[in-house]
Amino acid sequence: MRFLTIKKKTIVIILSVLITLASVISVAAITTSSMPKPEYTIVIDAGHGGRDGGAIGKNTGVTESELNLMYAKELQSLCEDYGIGVVMTRSDMNGLYDESATNKKKSEMERRKSIINGSGADIMISLHMNAFPLPSSNGAYVFYAKGSEQGLNLAKSVQTSLCQSFDNARQYVSVGDYFVLNYSTMPSVLVECGFLSNPQEEKNLQSKEYCEKFCYSLLAGILAYFEM
Repeated sequence: MRFLTIKKKTIVIILSVLITLASVISVAAITTSSMPKPEYTIVIDAGHGGRDGGAIGKNTGVTESELNLMYAKELQSLCEDYGIGVVMTRSDMNGLYDESATNKKKSEMERRKSIINGSGADIMISLHMNAFPLPSSNGAYVFYAKGSEQGLNLAKSVQTSLCQSFDNARQYVSVGDYFVLNYSTMPSVLVECGFLSNPQEEKNLQSKEYCEKFCYSLLAGILAYFEM
């Protein structure tokens, strides 16, 4: 009889645990399924990476590829805070090319194209740092693909926002003959955030505060475009 009593108690405990687990799983399933999908999704493309460091700061030796990633991650964080879905072409310092590829630049560009066009995103923004032989050259530039009306609208929206925050930002947008713009199937822009060949801008671009302000201006331009 004692054996049967213990067995009954054990069964009761097991049933209680199972009921509790089922309840937790049920709540989790409801919570997950009830989470709304982002209304908008964007691709954030951090240019360069791996053995391709891009432009190099003359005073500090900072590489374009690491700053591109820094700005891409900051913009990603801000967008996600505003409920915008984000697809990153790269999230670390590794290159996107196939290590065994003979032409690594071509391999990298094809990989970017695949990620961008396979994302199902609404827009794409590619982040870069500029350089020019004349050290006085400065300011942010925004480019779009020739013939893309929505790309032009996105570029204008982003550039307008940058001009409101930075006095040296270029006042107009330009057509850019860039692979990620020409082969993107969605409205896309390429942003040159500043010049690593300009001593003051090289310093500014590495500042966390400057990065946050710049990316917030990008976000404001993106949100304004979505509201058009």
